[in-house]
Amino acid sequence: MTDTTLDLGPQTRVIGRLADGVREEQLAARTPCPDCSVRTLLGHVLGLSVAFRDAARKDLGALTDSAPDVTASDPGPDWRGELPKALDELAEAWRDPAAWTGMTRAGGVDLPGAVAAAVAVDELVIHGWDLARATGLPYAPDPAALQVSHDFLYAAAADPSRGGGIFGPVVPVPDDAPLLDRAVGLSGRNPGWTP
Repeated sequence: MTDTTLDLGPQTRVIGRLADGVREEQLAARTPCPDCSVRTLLGHVLGLSVAFRDAARKDLGALTDSAPDVTASDPGPDWRGELPKALDELAEAWRDPAAWTGMTRAGGVDLPGAVAAAVAVDELVIHGWDLARATGLPYAPDPAALQVSHDFLYAAAADPSRGGGIFGPVVPVPDDAPLLDRAVGLSGRNPGWTP
């Protein structure tokens, strides 16, 4: 990720289509994201979209300084209008080559721009899977974003200071499994999860 940039637009559009397919009665449903309903997951995606948009712009402040609390995220009553706008702004902000250079902050952590982008991509890919699994919607992440997510999670799992994973213990997945299943396992989720 540090040598190239990636257009987040294809993956943000995937997330937008998934969110558009969520029915009101599904908002209280469980997701593979621990202690998180579909509603709180949508709130988290909305919040991270705005925070990582600001991180790309180097517009540091309250949104980039606070650690996310997935279980307490509420998207608000107008999430169907706000989420697509936030996703579009996120993708647009990362199209600026300056977003990928220098230092920025997200979740209260200072990190290089390219690393912040990798984190944002990973969040979009894995939470897209969470949302699709919880709602029964089909999911085909952007292939380039999926590769970035997998590589980011693989590197994190190999880092001994992280104890094997960023979001929890890695779930073993066969080496010949689809790339999405391997990324999901590296994120600490079971690729076979069902509601």
